[in-house]
Amino acid sequence: MSIDKHYDQSLQPEWILEQVHSAYPEGANLFQLAPLDQLHIGGIKASERLLRHLDPGRHNRILDIGSGAGGLMRQASALGFSMIGLDITHAFNRLNLGLNRCLSSQVSNPIITADAHHLPFVDESIDLILFQHSFLNMPDNRRVLDECCRVLMPGGSLLMHEVVCGEHPEQMRYPVPWAQDAAHSHLTRQQTLLQQLQQSGFSEVRIDDWSDEALAWRKRQLDKEQSGGAIRALLSPTMVLGPRFATMGKNLVLNLESRAIRVVEVVATRN
Repeated sequence: MSIDKHYDQSLQPEWILEQVHSAYPEGANLFQLAPLDQLHIGGIKASERLLRHLDPGRHNRILDIGSGAGGLMRQASALGFSMIGLDITHAFNRLNLGLNRCLSSQVSNPIITADAHHLPFVDESIDLILFQHSFLNMPDNRRVLDECCRVLMPGGSLLMHEVVCGEHPEQMRYPVPWAQDAAHSHLTRQQTLLQQLQQSGFSEVRIDDWSDEALAWRKRQLDKEQSGGAIRALLSPTMVLGPRFATMGKNLVLNLESRAIRVVEVVATRN
């Protein structure tokens, strides 16, 4: 199964948008949309933490690679930043565009269906690139980083909020939100990621571990899901990922507890 098929198999954008309009006929806010468009570990608060790095004086042309349902893009728009979204799953891009129209204050961002291994941008044309739980789906990490370095301006920034291999990858349990099985989970070790970034032309690389906060957040979410809170909620991740999300959510907790995975923030500068 290809990556786009993994996400596409339960994704029905038109039906989801009907549910959003029904739940919030006057328009939803960012927190109300978060169960659909902030599917990464840490949710909307993790996005807020990542976006603190954006500088309006330096970051005018921003690319979100693996933009998915677009939560990070809409949150950035609320801060005054416009982003270009890129995702290989066209159904996600249709959902992203539709959710833009579901906000009480509508936003408009360009969205492209494309492959991160072959970025459709000219050299040195982007100020900042973001990955949020999307690099883990890239089978050729080095090719993607080389492409990022190519399209970034000299001195441009690369930001990641990503899942990496922990100390005990043999404890990994599937399915997880980004992969049904190991064939499509392309996690790398933190040290390997650091080396790949440096080899591709990035410097001043800083990697911070967010795993403790990530585990605490996922446990709180799991408590809500198991108590029925997620079922009673107007919107939920199950609408995007299907009934398999119940198992995915439990496995995320187990994988973080066993240190099969870690959650990190990466900040790097293009030479």
